[in-house]
Amino acid sequence: QVRLVESGGGLVQAGDSLRLSCAASGRPISTYAMGWFRRAPGKEREGIACISNSLGGETLYADSAKGRFTIHSDNANNMVYLQMNNLKPEDTADYYCAATLSGWGLETYEYDYWGQGTRVTVSS
Repeated sequence: QVRLVESGGGLVQAGDSLRLSCAASGRPISTYAMGWFRRAPGKEREGIACISNSLGGETLYADSAKGRFTIHSDNANNMVYLQMNNLKPEDTADYYCAATLSGWGLETYEYDYWGQGTRVTVSS
């Protein structure tokens, strides 16, 4: 069982940066794939970025995140981060951290454990 707690959301202006944090407990994340997802108002949850700690840190990004977002896993401290730069109003969403032991990718069904989310609001 992995417990995930996100933090770092807030209200920012377009062009600003934010770093979201995900604190994991219960199991070491060094053998998990970790993902960041978001759900914008009125939309379905979508995968933004993931990192595979068991595959040497391989990463995968959604097109909307490429070039602006970076996922990083600090296995020593059981933390995962999402650095978000050049934020846009369309990035406004609730952001979720997720973990999977056997899955991989940006599909929600691949993940077994989810945090409660942190809200990011980007004003224009």
